[in-house]
Amino acid sequence: MTAPVLIDHPAFFGDQHGYYERVREDTPGPHLVRNPHGLEYWLVTRHAEAKAVLLDARFSKEPRLAAPALSAAGYPDQGPGSFFLPLVNSDPPDHTRLRALVSGAFTPRRVAELGPRVEEITHQLIDEFDAGAGQPPVDLMAAFAFPLPVLVISELVGVPHRSRAALIAWATRMLTVSGTAGGGPGERTRRLGLWFASLVAARRPGVRGDVPPEEQPDLLSALIAAHHQEERLSDEELVSLLVLLLVAGHETTTGMIGNAVDALLRHPEQLARLRAEPDLMPGAVEELLRYEASLARTTLRVAREDVEVAGAVIPAGAIVSVSLAAANRDPDVCPEPGRLDIARERAPHLSFGHGIHFCLGAPLARLQVRTALTALLERCPGLALADPGQPQHWRPVGDMRGLLTLPVRLTSGATA
Repeated sequence: MTAPVLIDHPAFFGDQHGYYERVREDTPGPHLVRNPHGLEYWLVTRHAEAKAVLLDARFSKEPRLAAPALSAAGYPDQGPGSFFLPLVNSDPPDHTRLRALVSGAFTPRRVAELGPRVEEITHQLIDEFDAGAGQPPVDLMAAFAFPLPVLVISELVGVPHRSRAALIAWATRMLTVSGTAGGGPGERTRRLGLWFASLVAARRPGVRGDVPPEEQPDLLSALIAAHHQEERLSDEELVSLLVLLLVAGHETTTGMIGNAVDALLRHPEQLARLRAEPDLMPGAVEELLRYEASLARTTLRVAREDVEVAGAVIPAGAIVSVSLAAANRDPDVCPEPGRLDIARERAPHLSFGHGIHFCLGAPLARLQVRTALTALLERCPGLALADPGQPQHWRPVGDMRGLLTLPVRLTSGATA
């Protein structure tokens, strides 16, 4: 067997799509990789194999099955008290039970009801940084793409207004990538879990236990009610679901907004067409999600037994990840995959995953990206990169694909 390919180094982040293109050409199936922490796993890069793996119950989402390898690579403990995101890192029947408890927050009706509030938050944020012509460049990540999702999640969950500044502060810590101040990701997740635990304790006395979860006023109340009724949810699961909503819902949507704006600004002909033909927006959002997915790779899976994938045998106990970014640009399903075309006949993308772990928050994420782009195009007709010659600065996080900063110039529209 050849030595594992090293990934997640600085050069990789600068040329991720070029790397995957070369791998698809050189390797017909999954290939073994190693990250800088020393963790080895099989990486799936082609669209057909990606869908097959994501549907295959022989690949478990239970991280404890790979505990020795994860521990040796320095990954945080997945045991009790770690708030290890059980909805993501579990298999049926636990996954089925937990997903059912949260799914009510993302029904088409609930998402539609959030629409006006998402639009209001979006315009409020633009009001704050669009101070008129002549202002210095604005970092659109910090001023817009970052706060929008966390404020929307606050609305969805039912976080009190007085606590939202604290939630934004926690979200900032979760997305910090420089140094180790405040502890590593595992410690930050644990502390965020403790913060949510205190929020649950404060809300619990006011939740009516005789009201079914689906009739509660917000998701936090619904989860507390589910905890009380028939022991459907443990304390740790309740808090972990709240942590997941912030970590997964916020980080991915922030990346989606930043990636979409950056892609349009680097393709001015596509931006001009979208301005001229706003009815293209829904399809444009799907193409932007395909072109630069914010979730570059899925969370890890573990083979329960030997599994053959495209001619490669992945042995029992081996770790597997699917590159959604690579699958989205597989030329077998998308002609000219490296070309951005907002009017493209919809190419199938896997940016929200596939199978039983398909992202529950996909409708809300789509709503936020669509609302954000529509508002920016309307309010900032002169929106442009502050320095088009500067390279993109990507967050050095292997499974995520998001910009650290996005400096832009603005021309004020009608803000009254």
